[in-house]
Amino acid sequence: MKTNKYKIFGIVIACSIHCIKVMSQIETTTIHPDIQQRVNELLGKMSLEEKISLLTGTGMGDPEEGNALSNSNSPVPGSSGSTRELSRYGIPALVMTDGPAGVRIDSVRKNEQRTYYATSFPIGTALACTWDTDLVRKVGMCIGNEALEYDSDIQLTPGMNIMRNPLCGRNYEYYSEDPLVSGKIAAALVQGIQSQGVSATPKHFVANNNETNRMSIDVRVSQRALREIYLRGFEIVVKEGKPKAMMSSYNKVNGKYTSARKDLLTTLLRDEWGFTGMVMSDWYGGFSGIVEGDVGKDKYTIQQILAGNDLLMPGTQSQEEDIKDGWRKGEITEEDIDKNVRNILYCVLSSPAAKNYPYSNNPDLKAHAAVSRSAAADGMVLLKNEGATLPLSPQGNKVALFGSASYTLEAGGTGSGDVNKAYTVTICQGLLNAGYNIDKELEKLYQPYVLAGLKKKEEEKNKRIICSNMHLLFPKCLWRNQSLTGKPQKMI
Repeated sequence: MKTNKYKIFGIVIACSIHCIKVMSQIETTTIHPDIQQRVNELLGKMSLEEKISLLTGTGMGDPEEGNALSNSNSPVPGSSGSTRELSRYGIPALVMTDGPAGVRIDSVRKNEQRTYYATSFPIGTALACTWDTDLVRKVGMCIGNEALEYDSDIQLTPGMNIMRNPLCGRNYEYYSEDPLVSGKIAAALVQGIQSQGVSATPKHFVANNNETNRMSIDVRVSQRALREIYLRGFEIVVKEGKPKAMMSSYNKVNGKYTSARKDLLTTLLRDEWGFTGMVMSDWYGGFSGIVEGDVGKDKYTIQQILAGNDLLMPGTQSQEEDIKDGWRKGEITEEDIDKNVRNILYCVLSSPAAKNYPYSNNPDLKAHAAVSRSAAADGMVLLKNEGATLPLSPQGNKVALFGSASYTLEAGGTGSGDVNKAYTVTICQGLLNAGYNIDKELEKLYQPYVLAGLKKKEEEKNKRIICSNMHLLFPKCLWRNQSLTGKPQKMI
């Protein structure tokens, strides 16, 4: 914990004049001439069907729906998905891993005795509170290195939507309500990740500012607000961080899905900002077979491809058929398809997989834990310290800890906002380790509530496992509640 007045003032000045140091080894998205030539050769050799296959990814564990890779047979168990492999051309599949908190992979693997852990880094909000782009860049380097050593090519981070509403369920992953802070911190994280050769993926582009009805909500926003608030951070991360990938959002903006808006994904992102990477959809983003209210209505697949959403994730067989059908009807040309395939191949051919990187499965977790702890400490800003109350000496002082969260810890969040970490340190444990005397009677008082909370957490975890297994048993169905009651919605 620290007093941060002078550092805050310094970073505001630095940000306002756009003065940010970038390490010399940081990669950019400039396409190497050799890769451009290789892509041109591949496009000349590939059949139309092969090109179309590259426009849909894999994941979610349903081979019949075009998802050849699941968490059970992926080369990286617990990964989020991948691009398609075309072995006859030497085109590898790129593995993608969540997320903003670190590299999320399964901790246990079949026929192996060891446990696979990753470092849990402070939430996005805490990183932004450091006001320290050099430190955030180090965090990015650690995340990128763990992705690299665990055989992942694309890290699905940073999450950098604006904190428009304090009730947004994923605010903890995001940085700020301020687009300048969000853009600068995100750019630093991207630079760090990509210094390791792994692609970063800023998300969710754009105006994904709430979780309720996130897959179908229509965000109505003026052009000025869109430009000055919701797009500004993304503009900064594109121009300064130079990410190799970008993820479009679930929501609509002014009546149309972001993943199907050419004005956002091509005119603005590429033509105006100079983005040269690959754009992927969020998982089932804009897919009419899963969005309640859209089932059976217009399909958006062709609109997404023409808009510049290069890769549809996690990819379904019906989306492939949509593209083929659209080509037969003249709704989309092979030249249109080539544009998207080209962007995907640029990302693929500059990846660790394309370079046959000899991953170790043994990143330096101890060193990364030290960086994580440093970032967490720097994210705590002491605004007032009357009478020099802090720091509190361990000698002769008893500390009373109020609240169940003092004795248990929710490190990060859930889903893509969590990782399988080796350990956590609660506030109580940390104080004991530092030699403080904890009020035992108060700790005893809170124990029933702590245990009840842990039990509830385990029940929620089991529900998610059941839900995942039900999806494997009924791959074309979707329940719209966690209890899996009622009639499932048929997916198209």
